[in-house]
Amino acid sequence: RKAQFLYNQKHIDESPQTRENRLVCSYAFAVSEQNADCGIIVTAPTCGSCGVVPAVLKYMQDKNHFSDDDIVRALAVAGLVGNIVATNASISGAECGCQAEIGTACAMASAALAQLYNMSLEQIEYSAEIAIEHHLGLTCDPIYGLVQIPCIERNAVAAMRAINAVNLAN
Repeated sequence: RKAQFLYNQKHIDESPQTRENRLVCSYAFAVSEQNADCGIIVTAPTCGSCGVVPAVLKYMQDKNHFSDDDIVRALAVAGLVGNIVATNASISGAECGCQAEIGTACAMASAALAQLYNMSLEQIEYSAEIAIEHHLGLTCDPIYGLVQIPCIERNAVAAMRAINAVNLAN
């Protein structure tokens, strides 16, 4: 488990960007580690990608003081994106690899964040598109047959990529 260590690891002259990265990644690690330990998580869209959406939304709610209602609306938008992918492609890592799981989760998180920022429908779509397209070709690389090890790190990377996608779409 690395989430708590990452959360508490502060550099003496840590920049705001480094702090954001550290916190978002620690949230993604925490959810993914809970999943790896057979704990209770919410699939968003899958167990292997469960840390991306909550990491982004938890951090942004704490940082920008979004209301719970705002978060619920953002989750609805994320759910729409996830359903579009599940209907027209796949969210299954077993079927399509990490590009399906992590890519979809990243697109969902990015669309949710764009909704929180009251971006236009076109910007929300573009944000999701940027997020997912940069995961195409990403394959699963399980270590000793366990997908948890690479997936935990990929959840953190995808959470940060979702934030970057929103910035590009804006």
